[in-house]
Amino acid sequence: MSKKAFCIPLLALLLAVPLGGCTGEGEDNALALQLRADFMDRQGCAGTMEVTADYGQRVYEYTVTFSGTEEEGLSLVITAPEEAAGITATVAQGQTFLTFDGVQLETGPLNEDGLSPLDALPAFLTAMESGYIAETNSELLGETETLRLCFRDPARSPGEGLETILWFDKAEKTLLQGELRSDGTTVIRCVFSDFIITRAAAEETT
Repeated sequence: MSKKAFCIPLLALLLAVPLGGCTGEGEDNALALQLRADFMDRQGCAGTMEVTADYGQRVYEYTVTFSGTEEEGLSLVITAPEEAAGITATVAQGQTFLTFDGVQLETGPLNEDGLSPLDALPAFLTAMESGYIAETNSELLGETETLRLCFRDPARSPGEGLETILWFDKAEKTLLQGELRSDGTTVIRCVFSDFIITRAAAEETT
């Protein structure tokens, strides 16, 4: 079994200083801390997203539903377009697999950097748990006031290397959109119609 094809270069940070080096107002930083704590404490997640993957001369668009837990792994199912509907990706223990009609195949890279559309969500989750938050700021996404978080290697300047950008609804504290950018170019964008964090039953009843 080979290692997962997609890898995002994240710098491990001490949790005591998760916002070291980031910019933005104190209120935005406090919300970023709260969101990070929510993601680290989650039991699982579920939702639906519209995925656009742009590799220059080729552009792919998918509708994907997802659900899973930390123990069982994450399952992503393509529901559109019709020709790809039913393809399932399973992410567990650092491995990603695709399933076609019951035959399981390992994913391969779609370009030389190894970026794959179905790897975007795991990359977002990893960024929220342990990525270096280089920027925090408020930004309007349509008519919604959002918190924008940018994750990247602190040794790089803005627009260099691989960056993960996430937008959260400030009022609802829900994930609305995420992007993976390579040297300043957006290669994968995910727009969430819903994103739910699940927690242990004991926590939900308190």
